[in-house]
Amino acid sequence: MTIETVYMQRCLKLAQRGFGQVAPNPMVGCVIVHNGHIIGEGYHMTYGKAHAEVNAIASVKDKSLLSKSVMYVSLEPCSHYGKTPPCTTVISKYKIPTVYVACKDTFSEVSGKGIAQLMANGVDVKTGLLEKEARFLNRRFFTFHERQRPYIILKWAQTTDGFIDIPASQKSNKSPTWITEPESRAIVHKWRSEEDAICAGAQTVLADNPTLTTRDWAGKNPLRITFDRDLSLPLHLNIFNSDAETLILNYKTDKSDGHIKYMRLNSKKNFVANICEILYKIQIQSIIIEGGTKLINTFINAGLWDEARVFTGQVKFESGIRGPSLGLLPSDTIALGKDVLKIYYNANSRY
Repeated sequence: MTIETVYMQRCLKLAQRGFGQVAPNPMVGCVIVHNGHIIGEGYHMTYGKAHAEVNAIASVKDKSLLSKSVMYVSLEPCSHYGKTPPCTTVISKYKIPTVYVACKDTFSEVSGKGIAQLMANGVDVKTGLLEKEARFLNRRFFTFHERQRPYIILKWAQTTDGFIDIPASQKSNKSPTWITEPESRAIVHKWRSEEDAICAGAQTVLADNPTLTTRDWAGKNPLRITFDRDLSLPLHLNIFNSDAETLILNYKTDKSDGHIKYMRLNSKKNFVANICEILYKIQIQSIIIEGGTKLINTFINAGLWDEARVFTGQVKFESGIRGPSLGLLPSDTIALGKDVLKIYYNANSRY
């Protein structure tokens, strides 16, 4: 491993600190090195605030060292005016001679322009160091801008014998049939706080009456989404309460009613592709699809998913509603007390 790789790894670790705070911007980390010593670090902390490069430069006590230093940054510096001034201008101002860039920013406002501007100003730009890792870190951002759809996470819990719920005939009330331990459920609420939206099908909303919020985790609630073809879901269900913004996709109307928005699907278009089109239009970069089996399988069959997170709890139902099947080996398996979490990635996704 080269020393340059070590510095870029540090950039990626710094960038990760912005997770859940900077969207729709990407996570970015930056390190400044002088004579083999790190003299400055920074990362993009909050959307609308200073970017990683600006924060790293600001942390350097002796600015005279910058003209003899090397900058490492996990994503191409911006060259346009957005919420903040261009980072390329700041880098050029301090005459930093060499900049290592992990990966190109494919957002249309940047997309190589930052690198070109630095080079035009005499900066030696080196690209591609830990590119794969840097793109994976910002997989939501890249999926949104390159595929014009959100990053899609499938999530479900199943028993050791492969069921996600008991038979409908055995349900006595509208509440979930818990399979996993409370600790696993808290992790799910943490995940919700990290993504833009969460979606459950109408049958799940009707059968389980979920709230789809982060009540077991201190974090923002995602946009709640469900499908109500004919607007027949009872308004007393939890998904209609005022705890979070809610989007009802349907085939009848476009309207807003306080915190609830209704958007009409096009019945002549592919169902999943139409959903992705709408979510891209309203700037949703990531979404968790929580169920049920029919909805999750619709995304699987369409090939429109990027990541799946599957819990297995140590219970058996012996009969009931079968869980979805990916037909893949997991990329990672994690023991969570009595539960097991398996993570899958779609080989056709591009980050």
